Amino acid sequence: MTAEDIRDRFAALRAKGMRHKDAAAAMGLSEGAAVAAHSGTHDKALRATRLRGPWVELLQALELCGPVLALTRNETTVHEKTGVYEKVSGSEMMGLALGEAIDLRLFFSRWHAGFAVSEAAANAGVPPSLSLQFFNAQGVAVHKIFVRDATDRDAFQSVIDTYTAADEPVQFLPPEDKAAPRDDGAIDTAGLAEAWRAMQDTHEFFGLLNKFGVERQQSFRLTEGEFTQRAEIGAVQGLLQEAAFDGTPIMVFVGSPGCIQIHSGPVVRIEPMEMKGHGDNAVPMRWLNVLDPGFNLHMREDRIAGVWIVEKPTSDGVVTSVEAFDQTGELMAMFFGARKPGTPEREEWRNIVGQLPRLQPAAGKA
Repeated sequence: MTAEDIRDRFAALRAKGMRHKDAAAAMGLSEGAAVAAHSGTHDKALRATRLRGPWVELLQALELCGPVLALTRNETTVHEKTGVYEKVSGSEMMGLALGEAIDLRLFFSRWHAGFAVSEAAANAGVPPSLSLQFFNAQGVAVHKIFVRDATDRDAFQSVIDTYTAADEPVQFLPPEDKAAPRDDGAIDTAGLAEAWRAMQDTHEFFGLLNKFGVERQQSFRLTEGEFTQRAEIGAVQGLLQEAAFDGTPIMVFVGSPGCIQIHSGPVVRIEPMEMKGHGDNAVPMRWLNVLDPGFNLHMREDRIAGVWIVEKPTSDGVVTSVEAFDQTGELMAMFFGARKPGTPEREEWRNIVGQLPRLQPAAGKA
């Protein structure tokens, strides 16, 4: 397809109400490739302007724009926070945003291309949507930033103008094949358990997985009964509803290939919802939503294939997470009790986790 073909088909699919990602997939394209086709001169509602880095400097410049919406998602879960980009730091490879509302772990080494994207609204009286959208080398969205009513649009446009890049074609790669986990028998399970017991900080866990060459869920299976337990699929909805009922502040982590976005605080409005899928015989989608001022979570509850309760030793005592995975083994979201380094885990959070329904260990496990 030419860029003009892509724009024509994309506009038709958007007119049917399809999201950018879904419209691109319907054309057999990555979202990044579909957006990139809208750069240059044309008459379509969606317009894209290529951006340049350094990405950390671009994000730092956003502080003057005031409140914006930060969005990070994976295949099954969308995490949205409204706030100011504050305390942004980092290098070409990695970065952090540690604002009161917008809390990010940024992996800039995986940010391949960025675009300023505007899209005219169907109602001529409504200003066009305006956003910054960043993609990895395969065209998967890693992070997006949207203008909101309280945003200083002039300051936002100034950031775009400052970081506009030459309008050159962007090349995206085919999707990467997911590496299969090693056989359980090839893993030093005793060494894994010993290193797990010796952890002093939850951030050591990623290094532990790398050291032993073990996939995340695989590590849970191999240490089941000591550090991990399986929970029922409905445990995620249960913990959100219980946290909302008693006001326990929690942390919600959702990651893309290039960013982890975190909410810390209470949740209030928990709204499960069923939606009919596309097509006459499409299976309905079940969404689990948090719809609070400043924080929205949209999670495909029908795609949850496994939930684990995980305990990690730290210098502040045991820290407990609840982690949900989809049918492909990808991590959908992680939930913790809200805490700061140097403070023990909240008893209220432990009580919530303690009430979640467990599943029996897999065959062969104690």
